Amino acid sequence: MRPFYIPPAATRVAALVLLTGLAACGSDASSATPGANRGPGGGPGGGPQITPVEIATVERVNIARTSLVTGQLSPLRVVGVTSQTAGALLRVPVEEGSRVRRGDLLAELDSRELDAQLRAARANLTFARATAERSTQMRDNQVITAAEYERDQAALVAAEATVSQLETRVGFTRILAPIDGVVMQRFVQAGDVVGGATRMFTIADVATLVTQLPVSELEVPFLNPGAAVRVDVDALGRSVAGRIRRIFPAADSVSRLVPVEVAITGRDLEGLRPGYSVRVTLSLAEREGALVVPTRAVVGAAGAQSVYVIRDGRAERRRVRVGTDIEGRVEVLDGVAFGDTVITTGNALLRDGAAVRIVEPLRPETTTTPRAVPAAGARP
Repeated sequence: MRPFYIPPAATRVAALVLLTGLAACGSDASSATPGANRGPGGGPGGGPQITPVEIATVERVNIARTSLVTGQLSPLRVVGVTSQTAGALLRVPVEEGSRVRRGDLLAELDSRELDAQLRAARANLTFARATAERSTQMRDNQVITAAEYERDQAALVAAEATVSQLETRVGFTRILAPIDGVVMQRFVQAGDVVGGATRMFTIADVATLVTQLPVSELEVPFLNPGAAVRVDVDALGRSVAGRIRRIFPAADSVSRLVPVEVAITGRDLEGLRPGYSVRVTLSLAEREGALVVPTRAVVGAAGAQSVYVIRDGRAERRRVRVGTDIEGRVEVLDGVAFGDTVITTGNALLRDGAAVRIVEPLRPETTTTPRAVPAAGARP
C-alpha cells in the first residue's frame, strides 16, 4: 500500500487556518476578561487614572542664607613661661588647672649664692660711694689730680651696676605669672635643676575663647567684624552666643579659604574649655519676602528642576529656578507665584496634565495604654 502524500502548498494553507482560529479564540477570551472596557488612561470605565497627591502652598517669608563651619576652641592668648637664670627649684606652688593672676608666684629657685654675692656688692658700693665723696672734696681742695677723681667716680658707677645686676638676678629666682589665666602645662617639679631659658609653664588667657574658621572666599564678603553668630557646643549639648572678632586679610592660595576668628566672652564661657569642638552658624545674607516651598516639591536634576502646580484638578508642570535650601524649605526665584498650590507627595511619577486628587497627609496613629480595671470587690 503506497503512503498518503500531502502537497507542500496544502500544508501551508492548513497552518494558516489553524493560526487564524487560535487568534479568534484569544480575542474572544480577552473580551470576556473583566475590566477589558478600560480606556487608554487605565481608569475604570475607560476614564483617566487619578493620582492621589499631597499639597502645600507657596509662602512668602524672610529667610537668611547661612553657612555651617566647624572649629575648635582655643584661648585668645597663650604665654610660655621660661626660667631666666639657672638654679635648683625650691618649690612650685601651682599645677595644671590653677588659676593665677599677674604677679602670682609660680616657682622659686634657690638664691642663697646670689644673695651672698649681692651682700658683698652692696658693701663694695658703700665703700665706693664714700671714696667718691672724699675724692670730690679733695679735688675741690686741689689735693688730688683730675685723673684720680675720675677713677673714684668710675669705681662708684661700676659698684652701682654690679648691685643692680645682682638684684635683677635675685629677682629672676622668683618666677611670676606674666598674665591672668590658667596654668595649662607644668614642665617642672620642686627639686629639679633648671638652666637658663628652660620652659617651665604654659599659661592661657581664658577670659576669651576663640575659634578660627575656614570660610570660603565667596562667603567672606557677607561677613562683618562684630556680627553675632550662633555657636553649638556638642560637649555641652547647647548653643552659646559668639561674635566675629576679626577676618584675616588673605585667603589660602590653594584652598581659597579665609580664616575668620569668632570669640566667646562673658557668661557664655560657663562650662567651656579649650579644645572643645564647636559648630558655628554664619549668617551670610538675609532676604525679605522670599517665596518658599517644601524641598520635596521640587523634582528634577540641578539646572532642570520643576514643580507641579494644581490647576482645575490637574497637574501643571512648571520649570523653576531655586535658591537657598533652609531646613526643609527651598527658595524659588522664578516659576511660581505667592499662593500657588504645589504638589509635595506623589509628584515623582506625574506627567504634565495628569488628573490628581488631593489627600490629607498621613498622621501617625495614636496608641492608648490600657488602664487596669480592678476586679469586682477588690480594694483600690
